[in-house]
Amino acid sequence: MAQEVTRWGILGTGNIATKFATGLAYAPDAELVAVGSRARETAEAFGEKFNVPRRHASYEALAADPEVDAIYVSTLNPCHKANTILCLEAGKAVLCEKPFAINAAEAAEMVAVARREKRFLMEAMWTRFIPATVRVREWLAEGAIGAPRMFHGSFGFAADKQRLWDPEMGGGALLAVGIYPLSYASMVFGRQPVDVAALADIGKTGVDEQGAVVLRYDDGELATLTFAFRTETFHEARIMGTKGRIDVAPPFWKATEATLYQGEWQEAETHRIELPYDGNGYEFEAAEVGRCLREGKLESDVMPLDETLAIMKTMDCIREQWDMKYPME
Repeated sequence: MAQEVTRWGILGTGNIATKFATGLAYAPDAELVAVGSRARETAEAFGEKFNVPRRHASYEALAADPEVDAIYVSTLNPCHKANTILCLEAGKAVLCEKPFAINAAEAAEMVAVARREKRFLMEAMWTRFIPATVRVREWLAEGAIGAPRMFHGSFGFAADKQRLWDPEMGGGALLAVGIYPLSYASMVFGRQPVDVAALADIGKTGVDEQGAVVLRYDDGELATLTFAFRTETFHEARIMGTKGRIDVAPPFWKATEATLYQGEWQEAETHRIELPYDGNGYEFEAAEVGRCLREGKLESDVMPLDETLAIMKTMDCIREQWDMKYPME
């Protein structure tokens, strides 16, 4: 039997939309059939670039398109809630770019609508679905390093996009790149921390330019996270357990390699895996959406909505310690 194809629409035509469209071409069960923009010119330009047949000059028109099964919301952070709810209420499955929302209250509204409308919704944490991350989860489930006790993740770079510094756009390093190690820690420990200690450098525009967070879990596990827009970091992820450790080759957020060390440090048995992929990595989250839709699921068990909500609450807690709020809050 031929594999059922998910017909995708992309809401927005910016840089992230371009990346998703590029990756989608490598997903065998997906077809990009529509794009929606706030202007006819940008919809047409995006459609020409990616050979998209259906080009809409409004988000509302895209949401109402009967030829679309799922919509990828790729707009700026403050628009995620409204754009996602628009699509859900129009009967579409939604993959919403991370950060899922500005705060946990917005995220809760989005999830409530998805559950009321009985429509699929998932946060686009694409790192979860790349092959190397899948193998890391398998190692953890197998007990390959015993019980994970510590995690370190870092993602920082020198930003040159003005929107990343703009509070009105939901800017700041935490929401843009800190979400990656934060979500990875959640995946490693399978739950949220009981204690959060956070420091940041808040810049002249009022958003965090770099930050460091320590998370403590209920059995004493610790996670240390660093993220930045001013500083280039190692982009590393390391998981330390009672019987070994896992090093995810940088950049961990799109890794193609990981190494498992079992035993004591100097005498550890080493297992290295290489799992390259043909696209840019975005194809795997699209494949997850397609799988869930074919199986009749309303959310992913790899990136479930309750976990997305919990992570948003942790980010709220971090910003509360910084006394940092966005204008729309």
